Amino acid sequence: MASMAGVCGLAATRPAFSVRASSASSSSSGASSNKCQQAAVPARMGSGVSGAGAGARDVRVAAAAGASAQQDPLMLRTIRGEAVERPPVWMMRQAGRYMKIYQDLCKVHPTFRERSETVDLAVEISLQPWNAFKPDGVILFSDILTPLTGMNVPFDIVKPQGPIVMNPIRNMEDIKTIRLLEPEKSCKFAGDALGLLRKEVGNEATVIGFVGAPFTLASYMVEGGTSDHYKLIKKMAWDSPKVYHALLDTITDSVIEYVKYQADSGAQMVQIFDSWASEFCPADFEKYCLPYLTRIIAEVKVSHPTLPLVLYSSGSGALLERLQTAKADVISLDSTVDMLDARRRLGADQAVQGNLDPVTLFASKEFITEKVLDTITKAGNSKHIVNLGHGVMQGTSEENVKHFFDTVKNYRY
Repeated sequence: MASMAGVCGLAATRPAFSVRASSASSSSSGASSNKCQQAAVPARMGSGVSGAGAGARDVRVAAAAGASAQQDPLMLRTIRGEAVERPPVWMMRQAGRYMKIYQDLCKVHPTFRERSETVDLAVEISLQPWNAFKPDGVILFSDILTPLTGMNVPFDIVKPQGPIVMNPIRNMEDIKTIRLLEPEKSCKFAGDALGLLRKEVGNEATVIGFVGAPFTLASYMVEGGTSDHYKLIKKMAWDSPKVYHALLDTITDSVIEYVKYQADSGAQMVQIFDSWASEFCPADFEKYCLPYLTRIIAEVKVSHPTLPLVLYSSGSGALLERLQTAKADVISLDSTVDMLDARRRLGADQAVQGNLDPVTLFASKEFITEKVLDTITKAGNSKHIVNLGHGVMQGTSEENVKHFFDTVKNYRY
């Protein structure tokens, strides 16, 4: 196992952070040049109030607003609905396999669980895209299955099969063997890594934790690994509903604990991945998935009322209105729904994230620019986090990833 010296060495050799102007390369689209300005925008003073007292008050308000901007990362201010200069941007799976520096690290540390469950390696990998592209979010390098070991559900992640659950859960007796997660004991490495990430990036970016949603975790636990059609978990839901709901309730208890632990350890935002929920038709999603998402959000908000929670489900275009009833702070959209349609369906008060097709990053820079600007325009100038509709893909050009980030960071509302 690697030592903590790796992280200390990274911090010692990395250039000191500084508040940067938008210095990244400008968009290649001439038509959008008016939006991609790098000049500072003067603060607007209040109107309709006269006198020296009003002027002094305006100065105080402006100073307070400036202090708030320095204290809170752009992403958090955006989620709250504050006026911001541009949308924040990060990418799902931004730390990982498309980066050469990560591929080189994998040659020395070949197993995923070593990389994700060794504190200094997880921190180093999480910071690789931060050092390269300076996104507005730094997500912990981990896996949605990480808590399973602490729940007494042994698993591994092996090539080429992917995740393998050693003893699949199939009946009520199996469910009784599952333990409530104590993350400070079994996932301490995740908490330690989140704390180090907060120290490393400060408030220049939002530190993001994440968890798997109950149905998605249950699908691995019942199927024994990845699945094409999720026959076993869906059959359990339909034919053995008592077993299914007992399993989902048990998992939900542990997911709630893990979200709280990540927040207490340093995560400023937590994303809930219900990656496979759209395998259900909308009516079945409402019955078999939604209650558990709703309970996670409601119970976490009791103890962590200001923690932003993001809800993501792949292929969820038909589920948006149902997802919204879970009351997540942000709904992350995949690429199956048009951003303008999503805004109309969810309303302007609902913060959204997304939703470029990840394959867009294989296209020309001009096309990437066009799609980024189209997405931002359709989302409007409030409560929008730019992201992909799914994780960045292996083989994506790092140059194009940089262009994606630069285009968003150079944009101005």
